[in-house]
Amino acid sequence: MPIQSILGASNAAGLMKMDRGIQPTPFEAQKEFGAYLKDAIQEVNVKQIESDKMTQKLILGENVDLHNVMITAQKASIALNATMEVRNKVVEAYQEIIRMPV
Repeated sequence: MPIQSILGASNAAGLMKMDRGIQPTPFEAQKEFGAYLKDAIQEVNVKQIESDKMTQKLILGENVDLHNVMITAQKASIALNATMEVRNKVVEAYQEIIRMPV
């Protein structure tokens, strides 16, 4: 999967800037990180919606294979679990920074 499809074109431009040794400003880095998180959460949402649609089709008796429904549901589940683990790590890191003496 190409990096542009994961991060989006604007984030890829920021990564190219870092590859050339040019440090992004804190504002640019924050903006890129925020865009990356937004894209990742939207991708998880798309997987959840796709899983719901496949399940609905199966319930209604439409022509859909059970194994495809299960694979789609498992992909959505794994994406959600991975997102929750990343969130937990970010919260732990934030709490660790807060506890640091100044």
